[in-house]
Amino acid sequence: MPNRAVVFVSEASPHLAAEHLASIMADAARFNRNAGVSGVTLYDGRRFLAYMEGPPDGLDVSFSRAAGASSHGELIELARGRLGQRRLPYWPMRCIPLSPPELVQLVRADWTSFLQREGNQDGPATAMEMLVALVESFAEVA
Repeated sequence: MPNRAVVFVSEASPHLAAEHLASIMADAARFNRNAGVSGVTLYDGRRFLAYMEGPPDGLDVSFSRAAGASSHGELIELARGRLGQRRLPYWPMRCIPLSPPELVQLVRADWTSFLQREGNQDGPATAMEMLVALVESFAEVA
C-alpha cells in the first residue's frame, strides 16, 4: 500500500507557551511512531506548517488528532495525496523554528503532487524541494 502525505497551515493559539508546544510535539511523536507516521512542523511564532506522511490509516488518525488540537486554529489543508516513497523519514514528529517570510514562501509554493524533481531544473523550486532543503540540515544533527 503506498504512503500518503498531508500538509497544512494553521494559526497558533495566542498564548501558546514554549513548554506546552514541546509537550504537544513529544505526544505527537509518540503517537506517530506507533502509527508509522513521520513528519515535521515548522513554526514561525504565530503560524504552523505541518507535513506528515505514512500509511493511509495511520496518517488519517494522526491528521485528525492534529486538526482537533486546541493549540491552533484556522487550519487550511494545502495538499493531500499519494507518495511513491517517504520524503522526510527522519522523525515521527519534530518542531523546527522558521522565520515568518520562509513560512509564507512555503505556504505559497506549489504543493502539487508533492513533486520533487531530479537534478537541476529550470523554474522555481517546488514546495517539497523547499521543505526537504530546510529540513535536511536538521536531520544531519539528529
